[in-house]
Amino acid sequence: MKLVITALLLISNFTLFAQSNQFTGDYARSLDEEGKHIIEYKLTLNPDGTFEFHSYSKMQGGTPPETNSYGKGKWSAKDNLITFSADKKEDLNEKYTLDFNNSTARFVTKNPRDKSDKVVKTKLQFLGSDIPWMQRIDIFKS
Repeated sequence: MKLVITALLLISNFTLFAQSNQFTGDYARSLDEEGKHIIEYKLTLNPDGTFEFHSYSKMQGGTPPETNSYGKGKWSAKDNLITFSADKKEDLNEKYTLDFNNSTARFVTKNPRDKSDKVVKTKLQFLGSDIPWMQRIDIFKS
């Protein structure tokens, strides 16, 4: 009986790891208007449950013309919903100023049962965030 319980626990742990492993990796989005304006987002979800985010913008006539914003913290997944969190003491400092607490994103990918030729890019779609410009942003897996 102990052997059966141990085997079930081991299998469930592998399943949980495999599910979170599909989310890990680099995500990016670049928006530009023929050399006038550039906005770039880069997000890395690490297998250990940590993340790093970088936002770069260069606006013609903007004040300041170029900005870099950084964020880091921890992420967790339940079903296809990813929740971000940041420890104010450990994750926020002079460089990492973006507070990702209360930020959630949906992991969107093509359903494995969909056998059509429809192309669905794997992405994270931010649903809510205390960072106003992060709401409804799509960042695509690289």
